[in-house]
Amino acid sequence: MIPWLTEPVFPPVSVALREPDGLLAAGGELSPHWLLAAYRCGIFPWFGEGEPILWWSPDPRMILRPDQVHVSRSLAKTLRQRRFDVSFDTAFDAVISGCARARADSGTWIIHDMQTAYRRLHELGFAHSVECWKDGTLVGGLYGVAIDRVFFGESMFSLVPNASKVALAHLARYLEAQGFGVIDCQMTTAHLQSMGGIEIPRAAFSEALETLIGPDPAPQRWPARWEAPIGDALQED
Repeated sequence: MIPWLTEPVFPPVSVALREPDGLLAAGGELSPHWLLAAYRCGIFPWFGEGEPILWWSPDPRMILRPDQVHVSRSLAKTLRQRRFDVSFDTAFDAVISGCARARADSGTWIIHDMQTAYRRLHELGFAHSVECWKDGTLVGGLYGVAIDRVFFGESMFSLVPNASKVALAHLARYLEAQGFGVIDCQMTTAHLQSMGGIEIPRAAFSEALETLIGPDPAPQRWPARWEAPIGDALQED
């Protein structure tokens, strides 16, 4: 059994279920207050249409270190040649919609209520997007939540090869320059592993959050354009 929440006070993540992995609680709401309280504890919402809000904290947890993102030789070449134009926070609505559409055939957790909730976080300066453009058309990107020195990745999409990887590489360089320590990937995927994602115990992830998130984190305003020192700084495989 998992508890039904009526206020944003979450159980210890150590009591989350092993099967399904990380299911911690149900109920509550998707207001900024609830979401920020959850993320600070390493908890995120994940549920489908017609289901109650479900809160998760899986063990182990996949993360990326901003200064340890791996880049293949072909991707490094793409970055050096600047085949895409990359921006921050200029098309958040389009990015989250693109992520939802990319998963429509297999079912998506990015339902209307979730999109509305993260758009509100974006308006407040806590949710951010990275956009990847080709000839003026949005062809990929990602979005997530930034709290102090942790970026909690939510989803990414790509309409052409390498677009989401380019977005992630630029995100990593920006976060490293700003002193971020962790990019949370939530779930383990082969795609993220190929770019340097590693699994760490949930307890270690919780300890990292305590170190990287202060008592009163402020919203962040990211520049629309940021010239990343991409060419020679990433770890090329």
